[in-house]
Amino acid sequence: MAKTATKKAPARKAAATKATKAPAKKAAAKKVVAKKTAAKKPAAAKTSAKTAAKAVKKPVKAAATSNGILTLRNIADVLSETHELPKRQANEMMTQLIEIIAKSLKKGDKIRLSGLGILQVRKRAARMGRNPQTGEPVKIKASKKIAFRAAKDLKESI
Repeated sequence: MAKTATKKAPARKAAATKATKAPAKKAAAKKVVAKKTAAKKPAAAKTSAKTAAKAVKKPVKAAATSNGILTLRNIADVLSETHELPKRQANEMMTQLIEIIAKSLKKGDKIRLSGLGILQVRKRAARMGRNPQTGEPVKIKASKKIAFRAAKDLKESI
């Protein structure tokens, strides 16, 4: 039994290394193709191609997450890559965005993010509840909750 367990581990390791090397090979191949095509163009065409490439927005790629959870840092990393910003600046922008949203929710404003949905504060009235262990009635205080209503486009895309 011990021999079969040791044989499977190298196979997994080899498969994992192949999977991680594949994107690097594709990126290297793209660079080689770009260099070959750039070498054929005259000098004036090279500069215009560079400025045109910067003007065209890169397609937004999904942030790579190891555990299936998208964090603010992942979003900031993707934004920094697509807009050619330093990661630190993208992180600061994301934290400021969260602060702005929090301040406006404290005021009681609705936040409409087109394509995503609406965030708003809703008041919950005081009510009677029950303690699940003992069954005795308990008074629950009035409170405020943040409600999110997803946009129609988001609902349909999922």
